[in-house]
Amino acid sequence: MLSKVPIEIDKLKKDDLDKEILRVGMIAELDAVNLYEQLAALAEDQKIKSILLDIAREEKTHFGEFQTLLLSKDMEQVEELEKGKREVEEKH
Repeated sequence: MLSKVPIEIDKLKKDDLDKEILRVGMIAELDAVNLYEQLAALAEDQKIKSILLDIAREEKTHFGEFQTLLLSKDMEQVEELEKGKREVEEKH
């Protein structure tokens, strides 16, 4: 159900370590969002459903924090995100 860390930390170059830590954090937050939203969909009690969806929103904020940090450290990622945005806008 949950993702495995897709990297071998001990084999990373020192310059890449912080970026990979942030990416793993992003993966963990997305896993958490998926988990809480799936549980909310199953919950019958509206209070439980509401709390699970609130927690999922908080995880999205955490994802944004990791992403902001990553974008401050990886200019290639910034460029590729912009490229992806332009490609989507061109198709719609």
